[in-house]
Amino acid sequence: MNIALIGYGKMGKVIEEIAESRGHRIVGKSNSQNPIISLNFSTIDVAIEFTAPHLAIKHIEYCIDKKVPIIVGTTAWDDQFQHVKDYVTRNDGAILYASNFSIGVNIFFDINRRLAKLMSNSPEYKTNLEEIHHLEKIDAPSGTAVSLANDMILENKNYSSWTHQKNIKPNPLDKQIAITSYREDGVPGTHKISYKSDIDVIEIKHTAKSRQGFALGAVIAAEWIANKKGVFTMQDVINI
Repeated sequence: MNIALIGYGKMGKVIEEIAESRGHRIVGKSNSQNPIISLNFSTIDVAIEFTAPHLAIKHIEYCIDKKVPIIVGTTAWDDQFQHVKDYVTRNDGAILYASNFSIGVNIFFDINRRLAKLMSNSPEYKTNLEEIHHLEKIDAPSGTAVSLANDMILENKNYSSWTHQKNIKPNPLDKQIAITSYREDGVPGTHKISYKSDIDVIEIKHTAKSRQGFALGAVIAAEWIANKKGVFTMQDVINI
């Protein structure tokens, strides 16, 4: 499979290494010095995009216009998701978007939804969510934390929104989930969800050891999307 990397930072380099180890070829690399329009899309089977929120939409539309499926790992553009979905559908394209491509994290998503549903009938437990990432992480809360919180809201009738602060736990209003973000040197990504009552604490936690898991998931997603049309997520890939 011929892959184009839209964004060639630390994640792009790890994706390149894993893709080549699985027998694929990197036939194009786009970054600030080499814009997407410079790539030869006639040779590209799929694009993998990890850039910045203000760039993601135009990259998606460009790939869809070129009839190339795109895997998108950039987060913090959810407010334009409906526009992207309509654009992909209207142009008979294919996109797979995930706030986190790690197989382990996507299993964690499923555990979180199931736990949130179980806790819905126990309002005496108050929940909060913590996420820790490396210093270069731009968005806060992380896209993964937002996905976790939104899933909790869908499954647990005791919550209807979330609130966020950096470095200190926010004081949530009624029906709010408190999210706290920390930025520390060399931390690939940790997410912890706690349910606390007066008598005990229930916690679930996912800790990434490196970027390898995220990159491997993105390559697996690229392999999976071949010959498909539509809007997909990692839940489709791992069939949860």
